[in-house]
Amino acid sequence: MNLKYLLCGFLLTIALLANAEPRPVYDWKIIKVIDGDTVKFEANFLPDPLRKQLNLRVLGIDTPEKGKRAECDSERELSKKASQFTKDFIASGKPYILLENWGKFGGRVLGDVIVDEKRLSSSLIDAGLARPYDGGKKESWCK
Repeated sequence: MNLKYLLCGFLLTIALLANAEPRPVYDWKIIKVIDGDTVKFEANFLPDPLRKQLNLRVLGIDTPEKGKRAECDSERELSKKASQFTKDFIASGKPYILLENWGKFGGRVLGDVIVDEKRLSSSLIDAGLARPYDGGKKESWCK
């Protein structure tokens, strides 16, 4: 009996996922690359008197920290490479923004940047400049 309910639940989940609408992507202008996993974009849709810009944190990855937040010189150097990779990725075509959610820090959203159907998140991981990240404790880049 429990197996029947489990199977029905599984089939219902598959049916709902198959009919789920894909998340929309937006062509809002990216103004600046903050670091490897954060960009600033125009947010003209925000009401006055709010500033018309938001930071997008790329969801699901962690890139090396820059400046004083870096734990060692090698992390600082990797951060520069990750930032440059992100700049080059965005410049390689027409970037689109995929929004997933609001970040845990105010004024920041979570999502991804897509160029030519490629995601920045997976491209940074493939290049060795990011690691998968689920919001828990971050692994050191200085090991």
